[in-house]
Amino acid sequence: MICFPNAKINLGLNIVSKRPDGYHNIETVFYPIPVKDALEIVPASSFSFNQTGIPVDSPAEKNLVIKALNLLKTQYTIPPVEVHLQKCIPFGAGLGGGSADAAFMLKLLNEFCSLNIPSDHLELMASSLGADCPFFIRNTPVFASGIGNIFEPVTLSLNKYYLCLIKPDVSVSTPEAYSLVKPAKPEVSLKKIIETPVEEWRETMTNAFEKSVFAKRPVIEAIKNALYEEGAVYASMSGSGSSVYGLFEKPTSLKNQFTSCFVWEGKLE
Repeated sequence: MICFPNAKINLGLNIVSKRPDGYHNIETVFYPIPVKDALEIVPASSFSFNQTGIPVDSPAEKNLVIKALNLLKTQYTIPPVEVHLQKCIPFGAGLGGGSADAAFMLKLLNEFCSLNIPSDHLELMASSLGADCPFFIRNTPVFASGIGNIFEPVTLSLNKYYLCLIKPDVSVSTPEAYSLVKPAKPEVSLKKIIETPVEEWRETMTNAFEKSVFAKRPVIEAIKNALYEEGAVYASMSGSGSSVYGLFEKPTSLKNQFTSCFVWEGKLE
């Protein structure tokens, strides 16, 4: 049985306040995009895990797919399976690829083993694996608050737009990115901004991480500027980086312009 975990982008991101536990309250909109990994499980006599595609420099037991499997094993009888993960979503990019893999593993095993776990319980289980993991259970646009773990469904479709996603070969330290941002409550909620035409977002929708990240990694800012020069209706860094996306009214062909980067271009769903 196979499934295709997809990534997400952040539409805007506000750092609202610092919490007593050291984390930050945020506001953002998660939007699913069709940049996908492939995850397969097949019956086996003993457990095995094989990962191909983009190399992941960590032992198997730390992979969120395996953590999701082990989490289900604590509550349900799961037969031995071979797990195959083809990694195509860049990591360290603000795209939620690892979280998507974990959530889709829960859903895949739920179907494979006929566990009949309802979605709200799957979301609760996913929350123990990562703040944004529950988003990928229902996999529809949401307004996220808290530490990115409180979701409100929103009515939003970008299916008339084309996406160009670019991830340069640089990394961004999330703790460092947070340390350089001064929390502030936004004047206008993202819930209001996403109700306005996308053409207006350039002036109203911001990612609070961009100023500090751009100062440390100017190549990321250069990519955002290039996307606007190519005609993007809206462009932004996703999450705390390092990927940048642009929304276009027409298909793009920019791979030759960013040969040293991961580039994905296609229609939004």
